[in-house]
Amino acid sequence: NPKYPDMILSSSRDKTLIVWKLTRDEANYGVPQKRLYGHSHFISDVVLSSDGNYALSGSWDKTLRLWDLAAGRTTRRFEDHTQDVLSVAFSVDNRQIVSGSRDKTIKLWNTLAECKYTIQEDGHSDWVSCVRFSPT
Repeated sequence: NPKYPDMILSSSRDKTLIVWKLTRDEANYGVPQKRLYGHSHFISDVVLSSDGNYALSGSWDKTLRLWDLAAGRTTRRFEDHTQDVLSVAFSVDNRQIVSGSRDKTIKLWNTLAECKYTIQEDGHSDWVSCVRFSPT
């Protein structure tokens, strides 16, 4: 993102997200700027919105969270999976969200945290480990 060229976002089994600033200093290349709390279990995936203002995380607590990075807080909580959420993604226009879970489903959501579709008929026979939207 041109607005935040030196930002990295990480997720962890410690149940937190960290926003990092890259300093390019050999002694300390990355400095934590903000730590985000909210999930009650391991965070398995995190992605940034294309404008760099929001993050989306998926967790073993069976939820997704939409984060306002400037405020450092959750703005929406997505609840419909019955097992760990393993993968999350934004559509190119940031208006749709997709998630994959250990419950063998793919879910499509709007940004208001409403699950619009669950895809599982004739689908995967095991965990959905990764989901992505087409870039065009």
